[in-house]
Amino acid sequence: MSDEHQSCCAPARTGVPLDLTVRPAVPAARPGEHRIEQVVLSGGSFAMGNSNGDENAADGETPVHQVELAPFSIDATSVTNADFARFAEATGYRTEAETFGYSAVFHLALAAEPDDVMGPASGTPWWVGVRHADWRHPGGSRSDLDGLDDHPVVHVSWHDAVAYSKWAGRRLPTEAEWEYAARGGLEGARYPWGNDLIDGEWRCNIWQGEFPRTNTEEDGYLTTAPVRTFQPNGYGLWQMVGNVWEWCGDWFGPRYYKFSPAENPPGPSLGAARVMRGGSYLCHDSYCNRYRNAARSSNTPESSMGNAGFRTVSL
Repeated sequence: MSDEHQSCCAPARTGVPLDLTVRPAVPAARPGEHRIEQVVLSGGSFAMGNSNGDENAADGETPVHQVELAPFSIDATSVTNADFARFAEATGYRTEAETFGYSAVFHLALAAEPDDVMGPASGTPWWVGVRHADWRHPGGSRSDLDGLDDHPVVHVSWHDAVAYSKWAGRRLPTEAEWEYAARGGLEGARYPWGNDLIDGEWRCNIWQGEFPRTNTEEDGYLTTAPVRTFQPNGYGLWQMVGNVWEWCGDWFGPRYYKFSPAENPPGPSLGAARVMRGGSYLCHDSYCNRYRNAARSSNTPESSMGNAGFRTVSL
C-alpha cells in the first residue's frame, strides 16, 4: 500500500499482478434483482464546485462552473450488503479483496486473527492491511455481516462496483450527476441539508472526538450506519455525505473543472485513479473535511477499504 491517495480513503493498493486484471463477464440481472428504490431526477443546469471557500486546494474543487445534465434516475441509498449478496449469489462473483486476499481496515474496526494483520499503511497508520478482510468480513476473519444487511457494502473496488452495475443493467454516476443529486436542489449549499453541519442534531455519520484514536460516537456509530439513517435530502436521497465514500464512473483529474464540457461532463479520458465522493464515517475537520457536496477524492480502481461503497444510476 502507498500513501498517494490520502484523505479518509485508504491508501491505494499497489503491485497489482497482471493476471488479476482480467475479470470474468458478469451475467445480466433478472428483472427485479436490483431492488433499491429509485429517485428520478429531471436534470437541468446547476453550479458545480465549491463556492464556500473551504475547499481542499489540491483536490480541484474549483472553479465553480455551470453544468447541464440530462434526466437520470439514481438509487435512493447506497448498495447494501443484502443487495450485494444477491449479486454475488446469482453470479458467483468474487471481489478484488477476495481475489487479492486482503483489504484495508480502520484500526479500531479490526476483528482479525493476529497473523492476518499485515501492518499499518505508510503515512496513514490508522489503516491496516488485513488478510481475509472483504465485504463479508468487514473487520477481518473474526467479523461477519450479522445485523448488517441494511448497511452499505464496503471493501468493494471500483471494478467490483462496475461489475454489480452491469449485472443490474445500470452504471456508476458521473461525478457531475453525483454532485447534482447530493445537493438536493439547494444551490451552493455546503451539505445536502444546508450550510450548518449540526442543525440541533447530527445529520450524517462522521467522526466525533479526537481522530484517529477516540470516536465519542455522538452520532451513534463507530463505523457504518444503516443506509436509511438520519434524514434524506430534498430529492429523497439518503446519506449522500458521510457513512461511506461512493465510487463514481469518472477518472480523477484535479484540473478537470477548468476545461470540462458544460453538458453531461464524463470526466477525463484517462487517469490513474477514479473519483470518490461524499466522505465517510472517518471524516473529521482535523483531518478530512470532505463530507461536503463539492468535496472530491480518489483512489486506484483496484483498491478496496472498509469505508467505501457505491450507488448506481440509470443507463
